[in-house]
Amino acid sequence: MERAHSLLLNEEVCSQLGEHQRVEFIFEWLNHLKKLLPATDRVRANQRRLVEQLSAVLIGSPGPPTRWLLAHCLALLYRLGDPVPSSLLVDRCNDIIRSKDDSPSGLPTRLAAIACLGALFEQLGRMLAGSFKDTLANLLKAMKSAESQGRYEIMLSLEKILQGLGVSAVPGHRDVYKAARTCLTDRSMAVRCAAAKCLLELQREAVFLWTSELENVATLCFRAFEGSNYNVRVSVAKLLGTLLAAAVEPRQPTAPRQGGRGRSSLEEVMDLLSGGFLRGGAGFLRASGDMLKGTSSVGKDVRIGVTQACVVFVSTLGGSWLEANFPAFLSLLMELASHGRATQTPGDAVVTRRCVSFILRSTLGSLLGEKAQTNAAKQLCLAVAAQKRAIGEVSSADVSASQHVLVCCLLELGGLVQGLGSTAAPLLTDSSTALLDTVVSVLLHPVSSACLAAAWCLRCVAMAMPSQGSLLLDRCVERLVALKSSPEAVAGYGAAVAALVAAVQHCPLGIPHTKGMVVLALAEDLLRSASQNSRISLQRTRAGWLLVSSLVTLGPAVVEHHLSRLLLLWRCVFPASLREQEMELRRGDYFTWQVTLEGRAGALCAMKNLLLHCRELVTDDVISRLLTPLACAVALLTKVLHLSPVESFGLVMNQLVTDLSGQDNLNQPCSELTLLPPLCHHDDLPLVGPALHDTDHRYIEEQLHGSSVGGGSLDNDAFSLCERSDDAPAPLPPAIALTAAAVRLFGALFPHIISAQRVKILELFVDTVNQLKGQRQQTVQTHVCAALCSLLKGGIRGSLGPEEVRSPALSLLSGALESGSPLLRCLAAEGLARLVQVVGDPGFTVSVSLLCFDRLKTARDAASRSGYALALGALYRYTGGISSPQHLSTCLGILFTLSQDSTSPEVQTWSLHSLSLVVDLSGGLYRAHAEPSFTLVLRLLLSAPPTHPEVHHSLGRCLHALITCLGPDLQGDGAAVSGLRSSCLVGCGVMQAGPDCLVQARAISCLQQLHMFSPPHVNLASLVPALCANLCSSYLCLRRAVVACLRQLVQREALEVSEHAVTLVKELPRRDNTQLDCRAPVEASQEDEEADPTRDDDSSAFRARSESGGPFTALRWATRRFAMECVCRIIAQCETADPAHFDMALAQERRLHESTDFLVLHLGDLVRMAFMAATDHSDQLRLAGLQTLLVIIRRFSAIPEPEFPGHVILEQYQANVGAALRPAFTADAPPDVTVKACQVCSAWIASGVVSDLRDLRRVHQLLASSLAKVQSGRDTSSQLYNEATATMETLAVLKAWAEVYIIAVQRSRQKENSDPSVSSLSSSSESGGLLKLVQSDLSTLSRLWLAALQDYALLTLPQEYASQLPATGGSFYTAETVKQARAHYSSSWAPILHATSLWLHSTGFVMSDDSPANLSRPATPTSMGHTSSVGGAKSPEDISSDRLHLILGISVEFLCSPHSEDQMENITSCLRALQALLDVSWPRAKIGNDQALSVELLSVLHRLMVTRESVSVQLAVLDLLRQIVTAAQEHVREKRHSAEVDDGAAEKETLPEFGEGRDTGGLIPGRSLVFGALELCLCVLVRKLPQLSPKLAGTSPTGTRLSGFYKLFICLCVEVSAGQRLMEGFSAGSAGGGGGGLGSVVQAALQALKSVVTSPMSRQEKSRGAWILLLRSALNTLLGLWDSDSGVDQISLLTALTVFLLSAGPDVCTVEPLHALCLQRFNASMDAKDPLVSTGERSSVSWINGRM
Repeated sequence: MERAHSLLLNEEVCSQLGEHQRVEFIFEWLNHLKKLLPATDRVRANQRRLVEQLSAVLIGSPGPPTRWLLAHCLALLYRLGDPVPSSLLVDRCNDIIRSKDDSPSGLPTRLAAIACLGALFEQLGRMLAGSFKDTLANLLKAMKSAESQGRYEIMLSLEKILQGLGVSAVPGHRDVYKAARTCLTDRSMAVRCAAAKCLLELQREAVFLWTSELENVATLCFRAFEGSNYNVRVSVAKLLGTLLAAAVEPRQPTAPRQGGRGRSSLEEVMDLLSGGFLRGGAGFLRASGDMLKGTSSVGKDVRIGVTQACVVFVSTLGGSWLEANFPAFLSLLMELASHGRATQTPGDAVVTRRCVSFILRSTLGSLLGEKAQTNAAKQLCLAVAAQKRAIGEVSSADVSASQHVLVCCLLELGGLVQGLGSTAAPLLTDSSTALLDTVVSVLLHPVSSACLAAAWCLRCVAMAMPSQGSLLLDRCVERLVALKSSPEAVAGYGAAVAALVAAVQHCPLGIPHTKGMVVLALAEDLLRSASQNSRISLQRTRAGWLLVSSLVTLGPAVVEHHLSRLLLLWRCVFPASLREQEMELRRGDYFTWQVTLEGRAGALCAMKNLLLHCRELVTDDVISRLLTPLACAVALLTKVLHLSPVESFGLVMNQLVTDLSGQDNLNQPCSELTLLPPLCHHDDLPLVGPALHDTDHRYIEEQLHGSSVGGGSLDNDAFSLCERSDDAPAPLPPAIALTAAAVRLFGALFPHIISAQRVKILELFVDTVNQLKGQRQQTVQTHVCAALCSLLKGGIRGSLGPEEVRSPALSLLSGALESGSPLLRCLAAEGLARLVQVVGDPGFTVSVSLLCFDRLKTARDAASRSGYALALGALYRYTGGISSPQHLSTCLGILFTLSQDSTSPEVQTWSLHSLSLVVDLSGGLYRAHAEPSFTLVLRLLLSAPPTHPEVHHSLGRCLHALITCLGPDLQGDGAAVSGLRSSCLVGCGVMQAGPDCLVQARAISCLQQLHMFSPPHVNLASLVPALCANLCSSYLCLRRAVVACLRQLVQREALEVSEHAVTLVKELPRRDNTQLDCRAPVEASQEDEEADPTRDDDSSAFRARSESGGPFTALRWATRRFAMECVCRIIAQCETADPAHFDMALAQERRLHESTDFLVLHLGDLVRMAFMAATDHSDQLRLAGLQTLLVIIRRFSAIPEPEFPGHVILEQYQANVGAALRPAFTADAPPDVTVKACQVCSAWIASGVVSDLRDLRRVHQLLASSLAKVQSGRDTSSQLYNEATATMETLAVLKAWAEVYIIAVQRSRQKENSDPSVSSLSSSSESGGLLKLVQSDLSTLSRLWLAALQDYALLTLPQEYASQLPATGGSFYTAETVKQARAHYSSSWAPILHATSLWLHSTGFVMSDDSPANLSRPATPTSMGHTSSVGGAKSPEDISSDRLHLILGISVEFLCSPHSEDQMENITSCLRALQALLDVSWPRAKIGNDQALSVELLSVLHRLMVTRESVSVQLAVLDLLRQIVTAAQEHVREKRHSAEVDDGAAEKETLPEFGEGRDTGGLIPGRSLVFGALELCLCVLVRKLPQLSPKLAGTSPTGTRLSGFYKLFICLCVEVSAGQRLMEGFSAGSAGGGGGGLGSVVQAALQALKSVVTSPMSRQEKSRGAWILLLRSALNTLLGLWDSDSGVDQISLLTALTVFLLSAGPDVCTVEPLHALCLQRFNASMDAKDPLVSTGERSSVSWINGRM
């Protein structure tokens, strides 16, 4: 294809190619020419030759993509070159169109000529105005006899002609309008779309379309909606909405003509839309007939199209218009919602409500900013209040009609409040609207749908503002108790209470635990009193079980306390046994059974919620207690329906068979869209059409495929209020819900019945289907096939049964493959694949394959051929793929043939889809067929008509599968691979240029796949701008494909993608005013919204805006929160990038020489963004702002300010930080915001940025206020959230104080240890002042810290010790919230532990008598206080001992098994806490006195040393080791001193019993402190010096250079004496390193060596011999180091040898050959050339002679 990349067509190469290769070559040349023409200056020089070549292509029957590209290139050539000859080409094209050539090659040439005319007029415009009249007449004449492709192409061409000529085309506007009117109702959907686009272009200049002809065009559009598909509805709706918008607000002033009309009012426009919604495009006679008959002939497609047009109408006028006219617009919409013709049947009512809700959600939710949405919510409240006031004044019929208005308003009001979140708080306090009062008043509405909508609206309020949940719940409970004699009140308030309780699952802050108890008590009261008054029995029963169901959604933490009462309720509502069930059936009237069944249905719903939300509570005991009610429910079901009882599951199965295929259910409507899509394979659903795609209009589009009973509505099942959903639930009508439940249950029960019955059931299904015809047959077929597929897909785990089962199952599925329903055929293909998988017999698989082959050969109808073609591809989907080359060849032969059947686009689509499945399932086996497949796909892409986009979509799937099949082979350089790669790129280019959004999305996914396997061959320079352009597409599928592709691209070529995107942005107009960054969305907040609150929504943020406002105005909190999250990610990414991002001096220096930008230069913007977010009205945005502020403090606090030495750059933002934190500590601040603010406070104080004590005190006062709140506790009567939130907030405050105290102590110690002349006055005053600030509250804090630690210790006890937990809870948690509290304690305990240890260290474990007078809450409820409930007052010794063991216990428990998710900070905090304790004499004496405890500590430290590589952790472990050994040593000395005092004259040598080993010298592993210490030291030595271990002698040390940390490892020595044999300290470090640092290491090692050599072991009789042998071996090893390349200098070796000679004694050194080797080493050193060595040798000899 590279030879096609030239300005002129290489005709020589082209002539040598085959027909298909020539078409591909020409397309590639045209594609290259399109890009080359604007960039070259050789256009005029080659224009004539190019025209000739392009004209040759024109008459060469080009396909659709080629002709569009050809037309564009021709027009571009004349525009960039000499435009004069263009008229000749226009004449030639007109001649081609007039020709009567009916040959197969004539049609493509005519279509190409039509396309060229459109492109020429579009590019050249008025230069061709003289040819317009003849061209228009010629095109309109040709259209009269044109087929669908011709009409489609003519409409597109007319659109371009109008676009190019503009106002010059006015003389032909009427003629174009007449032609487009006809095409707008064409039988071809593509022609309708093209006509709508043509009229859309026409209305720009043709004023009559939205003036005098507006009503006619509207009626025409209504007719175009009839029988339309999704693309037609979108196109026609855009046309109609644009025309209506132009009529209301004309783009140019127009005077009303005589007999015509000028500007239209909103009422007139809405009357047009309402007329279309109510009557469609029908004439007067048809509409009048419908009125007389009381029926409606308006199809759902018309109403859905009108709905979309209304949305386009409002969106075109914009948010400003909507806010100004919303009251009138809402009133007109509500008239439509309540119109009798729109709500004649329940199904019509549901569709109407859906349509109105969609209009409101798409306009209010998308076009308005937060302030404008608040105003809209007020208008909705007023509309609800008006309807409520009117209820008492009208008839029952009008009351029934008002329900639809109320439902629409309340659902949209809930959606608005939920979207606004906590920013909707002013709505609740506005007395003019009284939102809560208005919504609560609707709960008494006599119609259930309005009550349930009001309940859902209250739930949305509770989800948006969690602080309102408890208040609303109390209010509704109170009203329910007061009005429980009113049926309406019980139903309405019961639903409201249930909805509010169910909302808690969306609110992490929860509600008080006592609310659950109140709800359960109320439910029990309602159920008990249901039988007292028959007038309200039904309502009380339903409300009671609704409350129980909602209570279960609170989760196991709440339900476990009420489970016994729930089980009792379930037991009471069902008979105790089947025998009582039999007796019950003999009594009771209709009403009694109605109430009974209602209660049992509610009980079953509550059971279902228990299984969904509290699975861990469903133990074997609970299951056994639930089985009896379930068995009674099943028995009741069979008895009520008069079925004969059979064994086991058979009775249920009989009822299911009746539900699915019984004669009584044949007339029930069948909703395929409900039953079938979940059972079909996801990849097959696009075959059904765009209806099942996740489009922007799916909310209403899915109504088109619903049943006649109606779509989902909240009043179908009140228990759906308990579901976890952000959107209003829409449960199905009972009839459809019953069928769906029967299908699911059939799949679950079928494997449990006997084999004989399985065969009979399936045979019964087959007979039933064969006996029926028409729609009734399809209904039963849908039901039974759905049930069979439910069984095959998930219900069966073993064998399907005997072979007799296979035949009826296969018969059912093969019959469905021939159905006229595409969805049923998809289901049958999936079921056939599952059947083959379940049977697992290769012979059966082959027989099914042969069946598909035979049917494909004999079938002639499109449905059968498409169904079996899909089955052929899906057959091996679950059996490991296709492994037979012969079978693959047969499949390909059939599918290749079917895919080329241009007479049936449906067969083409399905066979190509099947071909893509075959490619995927064949794997590497398919590579031999890749080349012909590429040829087929590309040929069809270049020739398939654009009027059938579904064919192109399947071709895109094939291309995607082929790219995946080849995989990395696409990177090859061979000619064959290069050709295939070029085919991929050409195919992607064809699909990208296609008009259908789904095809474009598939092209993007193909390029994404190609980029994954062969990145160099995907041109990002053209791909990235194309992707960015589609980011703002109106099609959801295209936006998703773009985002997925961009995400992959930036993971591999982030820099290149960024460069292309920046280049694209720079090319945009008004670049300076539309710069895209994260700062603008955050700053476009309150001020912008107050200035202009009606700016466009978040989704349009990247579209063009006026220069004054910029692209980001009035963005909502969710977008601004996203911007803050992006800022945090940017900061995190910069941490691993250039260090200049966090170095102001370096960044400023490099900025002078480079154009690079650095993060630190924008610190002011970062702080301002964080401040604005942290002080917003939205709680979620406040949390994001505080988190960003925390990140900024942690990352920038240590960066110095270059202009002011001794200061940091964050100092200038102290006021911003303080102002950002202050709102989070107000009384009404949510707990989670306060918790995050506490983290920021502690980080800010700990950062050291603040140097002035006055500034420090400002932030300190915030923490002090929070501490006061902790001390005072919370009033349970006014509590708004769950008790666990109080625990969370309290612990966050204590943790923040702990972190502040820790840093204050550290700075104080640094000040004491530093040179006073070096430390500055400011830093010293700041550190001392901080400690003084904390010490004022330290007495209170210490008690609270100890209480928190005791709580944590109790909560970490194993489950078997749960009985030891206090019955009333701990200091900061309640017994009911133990599980939630554990998570909060686990995230806070470590700093509190460290701070407590530091406080105890500062007091020296001396009890102080001062206790705070204002400490009102119990800090120490059990053993940590000064009094005990049993033994009276505790002594100070006991209290100190309890505190010591508390800290030791927590630390040891955590260090024994630190989890992987635990941060290293927790481990460090534990170690530092232990260090602080052991620095005090009293706890050190306690630990020294308890050798078992000391040994356990050493064991824990040893494990920690082995499992953690952190240097700081290892240093802390070694320091603890030194402290433990010192404690034990002090204990031995104390005992020795006591013995000496008691014994008087006794000598030290007479007291050997105080050390380990005593007179035997034996050390017991696991009990010996010395052994544990030595083991730990040896572990350190071996880890740092692997050569010490024979097993690790060949490995490299973990530290290759001796750093300052590792020098500390060589810190002490091992001293073992005859009396003590106790290690004072031992550590080791790396032997590497250099420079002067080696002296301290060698000195420590020599001291250790001397201690070992002079050990008393050599003087003990029992050990002397072995000890001398050990020392001789050590001396031999030392002498051998001279001959090795150990890297140790000779001076150190000579010194070590001197230590041996002086300290070891003659028994060690005078033995040969050691004695001779020693003399040899000294002689060699005396002769050394190195003066340092010789001098050191002489010093050693002098030292030895002096000692001798």
